[in-house]
Amino acid sequence: MGFVTEYIAPVKIFATHGKIENVNNLLIKRDLQICVEESEVCTVNGKGYIVFDFGMEYSGGARILTHVTSKSAVKVRLRFGESVAETYTEVGEKGACNDHSLRDFETMLTSYSDMTFGQTGFRFLRIDFLEDVSLTLKNVYCAYTHRVFPEAIPFASGDSRIENIYSVAKRTIELCCQTYLWDGIKRDRLVWIGDTHPEMLALTSLYSRAPIVEEALDITARQFPLGTWMNNIPMYSAWWVIIIADYCAITGTFDLVDRYRDYVEGIIAQCDDCVKDNGELDFPYYFVDWPTHEQPDELAGCRALFTIMVNKALEIEKSAKLDTTRVKSLKAKLEKMPIEVKTSKQVIALKYLATGKITEEERQTILAGGAKGMSTFMSYYILKTVAEIHSPEYAIQMMKDYYGAMLDKGATTFFEDFDMDWVENSNCLYELPKEGQRDIHGDFGKYCYVGFRHSFCHGWSAGVIKFLYEYCNEK
Repeated sequence: MGFVTEYIAPVKIFATHGKIENVNNLLIKRDLQICVEESEVCTVNGKGYIVFDFGMEYSGGARILTHVTSKSAVKVRLRFGESVAETYTEVGEKGACNDHSLRDFETMLTSYSDMTFGQTGFRFLRIDFLEDVSLTLKNVYCAYTHRVFPEAIPFASGDSRIENIYSVAKRTIELCCQTYLWDGIKRDRLVWIGDTHPEMLALTSLYSRAPIVEEALDITARQFPLGTWMNNIPMYSAWWVIIIADYCAITGTFDLVDRYRDYVEGIIAQCDDCVKDNGELDFPYYFVDWPTHEQPDELAGCRALFTIMVNKALEIEKSAKLDTTRVKSLKAKLEKMPIEVKTSKQVIALKYLATGKITEEERQTILAGGAKGMSTFMSYYILKTVAEIHSPEYAIQMMKDYYGAMLDKGATTFFEDFDMDWVENSNCLYELPKEGQRDIHGDFGKYCYVGFRHSFCHGWSAGVIKFLYEYCNEK
């Protein structure tokens, strides 16, 4: 799959400030070439700003065609935003930052120039004109860089809400397929291998074999040799084994098992060394997902995850005719202690996928409140469990409520995290909050994604695609 760059004209001028004339000329897509004479330009006289809305989230930068400046170079400030409010925010305010990609910086524009600035995830762009000089602009485009994908496996549900969730989830995962399979396009432009599992489920549902998943497995195995943990997180080494097993089962690419048999066995040995004979876990770090981190259910979630891993490793080793003695021993140790879950829907789901069993109390907990307590990272596992232990209809409604709430807030890609409690009295991402309203972007988020640091395009949220194909596809 190759890369292309498309140039997207803004669909709307959200706001202007200062002496700015004929700004709507910037909505017209014209030849990508500056000429000596340009008639349909936007004129800026002195300090001010323009805020552009490109209509959808994109991965890329801003291509600015400047006609004439009244001095040799004019200083401007560019602020990219996944919400319009992000473009009005200073670095350091409510989590706004330049982590992983510059989204707020100053640069220069000069006469007869055609230059592209930035590489991040955004829908909105604010250009501040910082000097008391004049200039004319021909166009400001989004330079949208993306992979070219084959035609997806057909999907149709007959339900417009479900089909909208499908299309936005598909766009989310495709945007995250950059040089490698990233977690996000604004922040977390990294190959987090745990997060790769729901991304893999999405991509294989859409396209069957997905070489970018294999590339993710390759680069992480090189970057984290045996003796270390994937992304320095023991549970992500477990996810790596699970990905190998599930990807090979889905696509039939069992050559990956031959390629990585030593690595799989090495991870099993590392994990075995960190589980005591009585079944107690003794890892240097624990992590399931952010909502459960350092919470009462975290250890139960890790135990469930390692149980899933040993079950998958047994499948791998049996198919490759490998010695299963050590993985069976690890499985037996893990089973000496029960997986006891208190409140977390995602950990109940992992327990069910690990053991096929949950208590009636756990069943009621995962059903309680419908979409409340959902997790974007864990969406597939929760919905799959609910469909099997209760009904597909209930799970589908949970999905529609949860992902539909993001759509109602203006999402064109799905978020790193989302909580149903954020819905009440909050703005949409394409508008500034009114007095008394909470900011859907700046006022929410937790852990490492507080406020505007929160990514509004995160690949793990697309795991729902697997559920959609399994339970909602009429084709």
